Amino acid sequence: MARKPSPPADEGATLSFSRRSFLKTAGVGAAATTMVGVGAPTEAAQVLGPDAVTLSLKVNGTVQKVMVEPRVTLLDALRNHLDLTGAKQVCDRGGCGACTVLFDGQPVNSCLLLAADAEGHEITTVEGLGTPEKMSPLQAAFVEKDAMQCGFCTPGFVVSGTALLAKVPSPTLDQIKAGLAGNLCRCGTYGRVFEAVQAAAKAKRG
Repeated sequence: MARKPSPPADEGATLSFSRRSFLKTAGVGAAATTMVGVGAPTEAAQVLGPDAVTLSLKVNGTVQKVMVEPRVTLLDALRNHLDLTGAKQVCDRGGCGACTVLFDGQPVNSCLLLAADAEGHEITTVEGLGTPEKMSPLQAAFVEKDAMQCGFCTPGFVVSGTALLAKVPSPTLDQIKAGLAGNLCRCGTYGRVFEAVQAAAKAKRG
């Protein structure tokens, strides 16, 4: 089979990014990473496992100790060891946002983060944002606007929405959609979710 001729050198020259340039960059990065790992480990390197180890996690303002294997995710540590079940295990692949927590104030998928990597950081779950007796403005807005159906996605939306309002106190509808883009609602309650975020932003301004 004849080999497909390469495109002219100037073809696509106006593009700032291409699949070919990405692959080249990725290859260089992988090679550099491999070279860094060659040789004796540095004194700062810490090897954990394979047995369970004790970790100190600061969750919702309180330092708590858990004993888990190094492979355990932050989501599993929260749910199975600290009884914080607000973050939901749904897709377990970082694609739905139901397990969203705040990591030093930034929303992250806790199913993709190892519990060991959370040591020394501030973790906030939906339980740390408010209680049934004293809800946060966004939690109250979710109730007011009936922005939930099955409820599995709700904690993740509340956490992501909280992070958005902390960064953009008066977001536009497009900014709200972008800020919640990593969260999926299989019931399709997006309209009311957006209304809840708008209502919470208005309540905070008032």
